[in-house]
Amino acid sequence: MDEKIYKITLADGTEIKNLRLNGNNFISDAPVAAEIFDGNCSEVVINDGENDEFHENMELVQITPVGDEYWFVLRDLTAAELKQIKMQSDIEYVAMMAGVEI
Repeated sequence: MDEKIYKITLADGTEIKNLRLNGNNFISDAPVAAEIFDGNCSEVVINDGENDEFHENMELVQITPVGDEYWFVLRDLTAAELKQIKMQSDIEYVAMMAGVEI
């Protein structure tokens, strides 16, 4: 397990502090709710105590309570996934403007 202490800052400025990292799992001693990630991962900054790592368009994969800890995983969306999300949004917008149920 990595000995560094991490901090994640979400798009709205929400900070999740005092995290440890095991593989790709961030580990928090404080409760972490999935709701704080909803629509809030368009820009994510991960700080390892020394460096900031900037990510655009991440998503929460899972949160798993393990004893008194909360393990969670974030991942970057691929270009293909972003393209599909945009296309679906465009389809829904055109359908709404045309008054069509989809």
